Amino acid sequence: MTAHIVTAPAPATGPTGTTTGTAPASGTAPAPAVIAPTPAAVAGAGLGGAWLPLSAAFTDAVADLTDREDLTVQCAPGLGQGAPGCFVPALATIELDGTHLGHRPDTCDPTRPADRHRYPILWGVLVHEAAHATHTRWEPPTGAPAAVFDAALALEESRIEAAQVRRRPADRSWLRAAASSLILADFFTPTTSTHTATAATAPATVPHGASGASATPATAPGSGAGASGTGSGASGAVASGTVAGAAVTTPGAAMTPWNAGRAAALLLARTDAGILTLAETAPLREVVVGVLGESRLSALSALWHIAHTTGDTDGEAMLELGRRWCRIIGARPDHPAPVPQPGTPGASGDPSPLVKAVGETLIAVHASSDTRATAPGTPGASSTAANKGEERRREKKAREEAQRAARRVFAPSTTPTTARRGPTAITSTRTPEPAEQAAARRLARQLRSAAHRDRVTTRTTSATPPGRLSMRGALAADAQRAAGTTPTAEPFTQTIRRHVPAPPLRIGIACDVSGSMNEFARPVASAAWIIARAAGHVPDAVSASVIFGAWVRALTHPGQTPAQVPVFAANDPCEDFTTAVDALDAALDLTRPGAARLLVVVSDGRFKDPHPTLGQQRLDRLTASGCAVLWLAPHSHATVLNGAHPITLTDPAQTADTIGAAATRALRNA
Repeated sequence: MTAHIVTAPAPATGPTGTTTGTAPASGTAPAPAVIAPTPAAVAGAGLGGAWLPLSAAFTDAVADLTDREDLTVQCAPGLGQGAPGCFVPALATIELDGTHLGHRPDTCDPTRPADRHRYPILWGVLVHEAAHATHTRWEPPTGAPAAVFDAALALEESRIEAAQVRRRPADRSWLRAAASSLILADFFTPTTSTHTATAATAPATVPHGASGASATPATAPGSGAGASGTGSGASGAVASGTVAGAAVTTPGAAMTPWNAGRAAALLLARTDAGILTLAETAPLREVVVGVLGESRLSALSALWHIAHTTGDTDGEAMLELGRRWCRIIGARPDHPAPVPQPGTPGASGDPSPLVKAVGETLIAVHASSDTRATAPGTPGASSTAANKGEERRREKKAREEAQRAARRVFAPSTTPTTARRGPTAITSTRTPEPAEQAAARRLARQLRSAAHRDRVTTRTTSATPPGRLSMRGALAADAQRAAGTTPTAEPFTQTIRRHVPAPPLRIGIACDVSGSMNEFARPVASAAWIIARAAGHVPDAVSASVIFGAWVRALTHPGQTPAQVPVFAANDPCEDFTTAVDALDAALDLTRPGAARLLVVVSDGRFKDPHPTLGQQRLDRLTASGCAVLWLAPHSHATVLNGAHPITLTDPAQTADTIGAAATRALRNA
């Protein structure tokens, strides 16, 4: 299993007694239970010496990551149930393996933000487990099919990280720093053959540099005693280049549909969640496509995009996604994935292409600039302040470019650059149809309903009025005074009910007006008018829309409710996508937290250089800040940039309904 959540003490074994390491262990998922102490847990249970104050410091720091006050963090060598870290919901406890600290525990203070850069891997593991503690609020029902549960947990990994960076965008760099340690053991932990369980070990080669943690012996998968997410404590076992331990006959991930889907769920889904980048996972995607094919990978991609928008408590939806995942992969939901047979890819002593691709991806993540800046022992580790200063300068430059684009695009139409003539022209306006007016009213009601927040009730007690008098508290105060002690009883209770303000809503729509998008011209103009009209009837809701081709023109302006529907043609030879995103970003503050933000792109994605590269940089910046990006494609062959949620619209008339549903979902989840 892939999620680092301890639910039961049963080890993961295959149908013949062999440990699989890459598939669910039995026909049904284990029932949630408080785990029994494992040898690793007992070894670190004492938290002696400097590990106890370090654990207390982690406990203080985790409250900011989760907004929970009931969590306890334990950090010591051997903890984590065989993984770098794990979350035990029944005990409200996060366990961290102290071997990933890399420093003396008495020299570390995680309550100081600057100190966390010394051990980014362990802090990243804590952020990941904190995301589980905050967003994994569902448990599998008793008797849930094992493969279904395993697939759901694989989808849960990217879902909780996507939710964490939406809530705390700054946590992205920490999740990237820990990505190698969290994912490595799922693919590089060797499996044990039934015929060679006592034979000499054959080291499985692991790519160098995939993690900065020290080498750790790897046992057979499943020996973590219920610690879902890894089979061993070898998540960082790459410093020496080999994994040693149990009898080894197969690398940890053979070229099977199940393992290819597993790699996609753990790495490609993190790319669409905004944690990893498209360039880092491109080699892996090629290998996965070679195993699954484009159609099956596209179907799996649709599932993890749905998972990224699933609620924290909707376990039924996650299990249903797991069932659909198994059907697409071709796995039986009530059985674990088959163990690779001798002679199949991955059954030899050499790593399979899938293993190599995963290794290349993790090496690329580890070598990327934002990971290197926080990794101890690297050239940028001692210049954190300089790196932050450079980030601030880049952000300032990006905002200035966006503001210049917004001034050009949304300036009064009397200027030559925004006049409704020439290429990318808004040809005329028309009176809205009754169906469009009804759709705007219906969407306004949906947005108001989604923005509604119940009143928050706060109860306080005091020794003096105002408040309702509690006779029990009054008698306790009298008894304390009679005994000659200072009264500590607070007999007055006051209930305060406060209204929670509705979160602001920001919606930006950018429509491609190249020749291939001609059939979407009318429905997009209609959708832009409907959204702007509905936003005008919702407090703190602002929308704007642009068309982009050779030029970028404003369809609707921020904060204005248009009376007429704009009409435009789609016959431009090129697309200025970068300026369109910049203009909407600056006009609507799409990169500033504090509001429900949605960018909608209607395009086939076939841009000319340099807009694919520059546009990807813009979308990376938006998704890192927590802005949702919806990409409406006219056909399945469209090119969708990384980080956007793709939807193929076979019927252009569905454009307004699709955008409205996405806006409502963004507002409800804000």
